[in-house]
Amino acid sequence: KQALMACGKGFVINEGDGAFYGPKIDIHIQDAIGRTWQCGTIQLDMQLPKRFEVEYVADDGSKMTPYMLHRVVFGSIDRFMGIITEHFAGCFPLWLCPKQVQIITINDKFVDYANGVKDTLKSFGIRCDIDDRNESLSYRVREAVKQKVPYIVIIGEKECENKVISVRLRSDNKTTEYQVEDFAKELSQKIKNRELQ
Repeated sequence: KQALMACGKGFVINEGDGAFYGPKIDIHIQDAIGRTWQCGTIQLDMQLPKRFEVEYVADDGSKMTPYMLHRVVFGSIDRFMGIITEHFAGCFPLWLCPKQVQIITINDKFVDYANGVKDTLKSFGIRCDIDDRNESLSYRVREAVKQKVPYIVIIGEKECENKVISVRLRSDNKTTEYQVEDFAKELSQKIKNRELQ
């Protein structure tokens, strides 16, 4: 309680909760329908070190039994992933997305330019790949939107000639023209800031 108060963190005491080893702090997160789930915990264990006869030598030369701290960051990783996926409805913020940018070429003529765009984005640490399949542009864009990729880059003749890219958000039909490096810098800043939108 004193540690939480010293950190200025709000908390609720859960009287009678099952803490067998000693006092603990549980971190609960709330899912999309208001249920709370214990994910992280840190617990003081005064029993196991005694039972295993663990000792250390104190400054005065005496033998002391340490206290053990049990620390679990996520609870179970599958519970954490389920809750966070549900929380964002699969639309993860940019920094958390497995694929941050989907590059789509209008046809095969623009794959070389698309590879250069991909290399530039990757040099900024942005996770991306190219969809140059023999499918319609609208089909591939729709598929990227369904996969909830945050940014879709479209490359055609105009983009190649002007050395730019056309970018659309997964949540918007409007495209915006960017210089590749400007786009990469903007995204890397958003990733660095851990923006949630």
